Amino acid sequence: MKPRILAFAGSLRRDSFNKKLVPIAAKGAREAGAEVTLIDLKDFPLPLFDQDLEAEQGMPENGKKLKQLFIDHDGLLIASPEYNSSITAVLKNAIDWVSRPAPGESSLVAFQGKVAVLMSASPGALGGLRALVHVRSILGNIGVVVLPNQIAVAKAHEALQPDGSLRDPKQQAAIEGLGSTLASFLTKLKG
Repeated sequence: MKPRILAFAGSLRRDSFNKKLVPIAAKGAREAGAEVTLIDLKDFPLPLFDQDLEAEQGMPENGKKLKQLFIDHDGLLIASPEYNSSITAVLKNAIDWVSRPAPGESSLVAFQGKVAVLMSASPGALGGLRALVHVRSILGNIGVVVLPNQIAVAKAHEALQPDGSLRDPKQQAAIEGLGSTLASFLTKLKG
């Protein structure tokens, strides 16, 4: 069976550098034999997680849809921007909603047994690396195996071309390699 990978960026911005990285990694995953579903978190607007709101109204419909996507996939390709040296609010909020169990459901069902690869892009010199530390910690604590392979693209405004590809062919190949690594790992895991 082909591994199924959910790929997205932790950004809502239309011209996000991180949204440009995700299709590059997805291409590598597809070429390695995975089925990849590329989504935009902007298509799943969610209120800020609030347990009182959840108790009164239940899980928002977009939360249910997003959670089902996580459940239906074996792996995650995540490009995380860095906001103030950490994870973005939209990415953390999505993780928080997706982590909520439905009645009778086991805890963290959407994350347990999943495997993830992380990447980031930033105009700064570290390329968003500080955010990846936080994303790795959060995902690891909720049962996701986060592979050690990661790439932070520094000076993204110079590294990315208008068509979304990277100027440096080696960097382009490295990002594709992240997707390929995840697909290969999942194939071995499922085999």
